[in-house]
Amino acid sequence: MFEDLEMRHSRVINHLGRTSSHRKSMLANMASSLILHKRITTTTAKAKALKTFVEPLITKSKEDSTHSRRVVFSYLKDKEAVSELFREVSVKIAERPGGYTRILKTGNRIGDNADMCILELVDFNLAMLGGGEAAKTKSSRRRRTTKKKGEGEVAAKTEKPVKEAEGKAEAPAAEKEK
Repeated sequence: MFEDLEMRHSRVINHLGRTSSHRKSMLANMASSLILHKRITTTTAKAKALKTFVEPLITKSKEDSTHSRRVVFSYLKDKEAVSELFREVSVKIAERPGGYTRILKTGNRIGDNADMCILELVDFNLAMLGGGEAAKTKSSRRRRTTKKKGEGEVAAKTEKPVKEAEGKAEAPAAEKEK
């Protein structure tokens, strides 16, 4: 009779309005996307749930063994994400004792006013690390060396009157010197 009126003591998992299997597969897909893209945009509730899901997997990736790869694969179910996690992500976070992800709140979604945020891996945000500006300044641009068919004719037509005008302007100056 009073089963529905119980208090929620020590119920720490946010079910996100989904069944257990749906929630597990959704978190696995989101974790794979986070590992592959280093940053995802999602709701704040999903980001907090994903943070508790993915951080133990990143900690597990610090030790590159067959057993730890199999354990991580059992959660993620994505070969590319597992190889990316062990090859690139674990190398960058080797010295970090925890806190591999960051949640940046971005406001509310227009359609349903849901609280939105960006979840990203901490060591891969180049803008906050200061490497973003350096990458932009390194790019160089080349000028076009070949002219198109129509441009050569137009340039030739416009240069002749300018040269004649310059020649006329120089003639009186030369006469004055005499």
